[in-house]
Amino acid sequence: MSEETNPRIIKKYPNRRLYDTEKSQYVTLQEIRSLVLEEIPFVVIDKKSEEDITRSILLQIIFEQESETNPLFSNDNLERFIRFYNAGTHLGFSDFIGQGMNFFQQQQREFGKAVEGMTRHNPMAFWTDMTQKNIDSWRQMMGLSPDEDETKNN
Repeated sequence: MSEETNPRIIKKYPNRRLYDTEKSQYVTLQEIRSLVLEEIPFVVIDKKSEEDITRSILLQIIFEQESETNPLFSNDNLERFIRFYNAGTHLGFSDFIGQGMNFFQQQQREFGKAVEGMTRHNPMAFWTDMTQKNIDSWRQMMGLSPDEDETKNN
């Protein structure tokens, strides 16, 4: 995304429906979630008040995802989040979480690039090497040297 683009405008009507002004059609929360995943900038504007309600919509998406079978946050973590709203350090906490998420996302990208680079040149060699490393790890855990054949002990 080297070009500066204006965010896509989504309008929320009093009937609770979301309207994508770029596509000229109604959209669902799932489609808004797709915009997030595709890193397409957008804002959600309440049609009646003209207020930016993007944050509220993002929280709705998180709520729906957390209600599914594999939530990201435990009850303990959610309780801690709530407590930080009352603490005088909630701005520091917000910065900390943001930096942590940026770091995690960067590490995931770098890991993906490393795996892609390894498999692009010779995928079979990559998986053969990984398998050998796993075998060596198991042998080490069993107290065998990397060249020692475990059948000799029988």
